[in-house]
Amino acid sequence: MEYVIGILLLLTFFALAWYCVKGYNLMIGFLIISVVWTVLSLGGVAVSSAGFLANNPVLQFEGGKGLVAVLNNIYQSAPEGWGTTLVNVCWGAWFGRVLMETGIASTLIRKTVELGGDRPLITIILLNVVTAFIFTAMMGAGPVIAIGVIVLPILMSLGIPKAIAMFTFMGSVSAGMYLNPVLQFSQMRAFLLGADEMPQFSFTWYATHWGYYALAISVVSVSVLTGIYLKFSGGKRHAWAAQTAGAAQTKDAPAIALILPIVPVVLKIAFDFSVIGGFVIAGFAALFICGKMKGTFKENCQLVNKLYYEGVVDTAPLIGFLLTLPMFNTCATYASPYFKVVIGGIMPRSEIVVCVVFAVLTILGFFRGPLTVYGCGAATLGVLSGVGNFSIPFLFCAFTIPSTTVNVGSCITQSWIAWGLAYTKVESRDYLKLSIPFAYVTSICLYILTAFTVTGLGAEWCL
Repeated sequence: MEYVIGILLLLTFFALAWYCVKGYNLMIGFLIISVVWTVLSLGGVAVSSAGFLANNPVLQFEGGKGLVAVLNNIYQSAPEGWGTTLVNVCWGAWFGRVLMETGIASTLIRKTVELGGDRPLITIILLNVVTAFIFTAMMGAGPVIAIGVIVLPILMSLGIPKAIAMFTFMGSVSAGMYLNPVLQFSQMRAFLLGADEMPQFSFTWYATHWGYYALAISVVSVSVLTGIYLKFSGGKRHAWAAQTAGAAQTKDAPAIALILPIVPVVLKIAFDFSVIGGFVIAGFAALFICGKMKGTFKENCQLVNKLYYEGVVDTAPLIGFLLTLPMFNTCATYASPYFKVVIGGIMPRSEIVVCVVFAVLTILGFFRGPLTVYGCGAATLGVLSGVGNFSIPFLFCAFTIPSTTVNVGSCITQSWIAWGLAYTKVESRDYLKLSIPFAYVTSICLYILTAFTVTGLGAEWCL
């Protein structure tokens, strides 16, 4: 009967894929699938063979107390274990709001445009670099939109076709995420490990072995493809005269404040300093240096509270999703023995083969497909880690690529890309014509990087 349970679980996996492609609410979808997988996995114990149960200790529990302990592990302990990640997300969102409130982010953009002068391609490359730099510290739909309403009008006023302007901005946002200590590392790491597990897999290790190179490759890829698209774009280019509200009255932030976005990342990599501590130091430094803390003590407190509130609101849908995802990840542990029975024989066990297969199937990262962990890729991760013996850094990088390059920077189901399409009035098919080649080119390069840097790490890197 374990084969029947495995097939039913596989069918629900494809149902989840359909659900995600249709664009339905991810939090509710993963909550439902968690309940379904729990019922099938634990209920399957009653009808599975003795040999199957003997070979899978995870399914061995005694009586009602054992069952309650398993359910508590799935629906209580698992979400609680993500507290560390959620705290990082909230403080990172606050820091992003600080960078917007103080004008640091907008000043960086304006200075970059001035440096590029009347050379559009140079301006684009510089904007890509600066945007990536900014989003090593910022995250969420609010900050992306806030920067987008500055960058996109600038690009289109230079005569850049609006679809290409959209593409190059969103691609550079995803590039910066590869070195974001919260959205990229802490959050992705939590898909694979508990907060206290495998301390040697730190942000410093990740950045020096893979993250720096991934960011650089992504920036080069989006810049080169933008140049190619511009060269072969036909028709007349129209300048776009839109400007952000109050742009003429905006005051530049002090020059010394412009280095603050990178401070949390530098502190983490150089000294393994607390990510939250880095956000607090850089955030309050920005508020003081930019003259935002000149009011009374009460007024200053209200400003900090306001920015924290707005930052948390920016990330609220993500937090809801992150609170249901650990339930799913934990119940996937109980479902994996059944998956192994059905598809264990055909799943790749070589890291190089996984790199090749994932690169070829990059398209499956679109529309919350089975390669992005912010869709039904979380199920694929659970299955692959259950049937193979892959190292944690390898699985991290293999699933980070489609979850970042594809989902964050290329897919129209991403909230800020959907906003950008409406804001610039670009048709989704026109955007996908640009973003799909970017997703493939960048993903292939990054899987080559993965094959050379995080394969064959040894048993000490496996759980």
